[in-house]
Amino acid sequence: MVARREDVKLSRHVEQKLFHYNQPFELESGEVLEHFKLHYHTWGKINEAKDNIIWICHALTANDDAQDWWQGMVGKGCIFDPEKHFIICANMLGSCYGSTGPMDINPKTKKKYLLDFPAYTFRDATYAFDELRKHLEIEKIHTLVGGSMGGMNCVEWAIIQPDLFENVILLATCAKCSPWAIALNATQRMAIEADPTFKDPTIDAGKNGLRAARAVALLSYRNYEAYWNTQSETDTEKIDHYRAESYQEYQGDKLIKRFNTQSYYFITKAMDSHHVGRGRESLEKALSAIKANTLSIGISSDLLFPPSEQRFIAEHIKDAVYEEIDSFYGHDGFLIETKEITLIIKEFYRNKGVKFL
Repeated sequence: MVARREDVKLSRHVEQKLFHYNQPFELESGEVLEHFKLHYHTWGKINEAKDNIIWICHALTANDDAQDWWQGMVGKGCIFDPEKHFIICANMLGSCYGSTGPMDINPKTKKKYLLDFPAYTFRDATYAFDELRKHLEIEKIHTLVGGSMGGMNCVEWAIIQPDLFENVILLATCAKCSPWAIALNATQRMAIEADPTFKDPTIDAGKNGLRAARAVALLSYRNYEAYWNTQSETDTEKIDHYRAESYQEYQGDKLIKRFNTQSYYFITKAMDSHHVGRGRESLEKALSAIKANTLSIGISSDLLFPPSEQRFIAEHIKDAVYEEIDSFYGHDGFLIETKEITLIIKEFYRNKGVKFL
């Protein structure tokens, strides 16, 4: 394999990088990417013992700048601190933040892939992460951590490479994508497909459909109580233009300014494919292969990945720990309840006797 990095220093502790994998990469579907690239950030330095490496996997529309989207968890003084740890987060294959995806040039047609991008799975995306890991010559990772979609990558990777990770922390995630989650993803894709521009061969195709898809997704990221607490009206005379309505519109508008419709479409399909038991006899058998100290954290009000899914993970990994956060924020609690999550992780490390700088 011929690989190279392009490094751009952003600050004392942060580097933005691009990894090129310059050989054919076969996907589970049987299709082949002639090559791929992964965009990633690192913070801090690997210490002499090489025992301070933290790898973070991001959620659906997040990017590899974990310090930006996971404030309170990543940064100076946080539990994952670049003053003490070497932290890495890579943008997933198929996303639109610098990694190979639908906006890249198809070497066969010399045009952008767009909707011709090959179907891929989370297992494919995880193997791509592992190629980056090998390129960086990382042989041991202190903690692998991810929430939601990122947790899916984490649990898959901990099965693929059981001796690589000392600790695995999974938040608001699952071992397989449930019929409920698949239905939510399919509904979002129906909204995208209903946009008459979706199949146009342009980078802006399907933007209004993506706007509607984001509004659908938000209903699963929060819940009744969260909307009641944050979007209730104070004006009892109002008969139109409600706060909840404008909130949905605002969030849809925000996403279409920063994310690509085709990437969203393919990532949700990849999410549907998530099933760690595929080809491994069963979910239980697959999870039992994980050797790392494992912490599975659920959010009490999570509608997308209910706590039962995180409990299932913990029940089938040897000596795994399950903890639950009581939060009205729903699925998004894994991004918001950072103080509670930090306390839980610290207690987990203490109880497992884990050295943590």
